[in-house]
Amino acid sequence: MVVPVVLVHGGAGNIADETVSDVISGVKKAAEKGYDVLIKTDSPLDAVQAAVEQMEDDPRFNAGTGGVLTLDGELETDAIIMEGTTLNLGSVGCVRHILHPVALARKVMENSPHAMLVGEGAQRFAAEQGMKTVPAYRMVTQTAINNLENFLKGKSSCEDAGLFGNGTVGAVAVSKSGKVAMATSTGGTTGKAPGRLGDTPIPGSGGYADDKIGAVSATGKGESIMRVCLSNRILNLMEQGKKAQEATDDALNYMGSVVGDTAGAITVSNKGDIGIGFISKRMAWAYKKGDEPVVGGVNKPT
Repeated sequence: MVVPVVLVHGGAGNIADETVSDVISGVKKAAEKGYDVLIKTDSPLDAVQAAVEQMEDDPRFNAGTGGVLTLDGELETDAIIMEGTTLNLGSVGCVRHILHPVALARKVMENSPHAMLVGEGAQRFAAEQGMKTVPAYRMVTQTAINNLENFLKGKSSCEDAGLFGNGTVGAVAVSKSGKVAMATSTGGTTGKAPGRLGDTPIPGSGGYADDKIGAVSATGKGESIMRVCLSNRILNLMEQGKKAQEATDDALNYMGSVVGDTAGAITVSNKGDIGIGFISKRMAWAYKKGDEPVVGGVNKPT
């Protein structure tokens, strides 16, 4: 039997000193929420969805409420969810007015013949599934507005513009039977073009899950993550025999040496081995493993 684990991240980037305590509190709460669901249901899929929804509801994170804005001042969100037994997945992109994009991604996985829906098609599907939409003011925060204003004034990146960093949120989980799942959700990048998709909804980039190996959720500069298929690269290294931490570090170092840019990833193996890595100033992370107390931070674990 495997010791159950839920591991989450709140995004890689520049997390200001004055927000560190709040951000760590937020990811710890998400890890605990996901772990509670995992123990009650023995479903890693339910666990990662619960953990990510917790962060989508938290305006401190760039997902759901609190997501960053496009060049036109709109909030467009992306999400993916995947389970490792059948490799079934669902993802959505450029979604507006949906509080929990990860919940919509799961509906795509379970209630449609497709793996990914974006834009108008995703909105229509959400309505068909009875998902309520909310007005923009319910989801757009003053921080997101300020970040866009700073970006438009000539900041080089949204990492320069914001306090909380600019990353995606994500979760991976393994059950006592060794089944794994992952979920990732994001508002994208401040000042992105309308219709832009990053790595988050792309299987093998923003995340991946396979019971034979493990699960990964990634965060960072989406265009660069897609160029190296970061999540898939980590699992490939694990399949070759590397532990989760070593595989995570090696894949991130490869990305840094070849394409550069900011990135991070969390990894769990089907045996409960975990990996936490990033090539950025900081990344918010937390995990709950068995009876151990929840652990979290923004620096690399020692």
